[in-house]
Amino acid sequence: MELLRKVFQIILGAALAYAGFTHLTTNRTEFQAQVPTILQGQADFVVVASGVVEILLGISLIILFKYRTYVGWIVAAFFIAVFPGNISQYINGTDAFGLDTDQERAIRLLFQPLLVIWALWSTGAWASYRARKTHHES
Repeated sequence: MELLRKVFQIILGAALAYAGFTHLTTNRTEFQAQVPTILQGQADFVVVASGVVEILLGISLIILFKYRTYVGWIVAAFFIAVFPGNISQYINGTDAFGLDTDQERAIRLLFQPLLVIWALWSTGAWASYRARKTHHES
């Protein structure tokens, strides 16, 4: 099971690093469409900054195995932090990434919690938390 977690951790890291790279290059405009309305004046900065953070988090998932549980919590928090962008895209009916109907944008919202779960499971962050909690209750 541990090997499977590590494989999924590396896959998530590679996906994050790739997504971050596309924030800075090929999908910059698409990502700007997801920036919440309140931040539209700084949309490019938000996209570039989140892209850099994604690259760093992706690399961290791939190489910082010693700190994997901490990285897992940080990645999960990042996925939660960017969720308002997905909500904004749905509420405002903004087309991006081929999501051009409300139904498609709504379905995408369901995937964000799965990313949080993936980050916590693959890094062992949730299991570590539960083990400490159980240890302190004993």
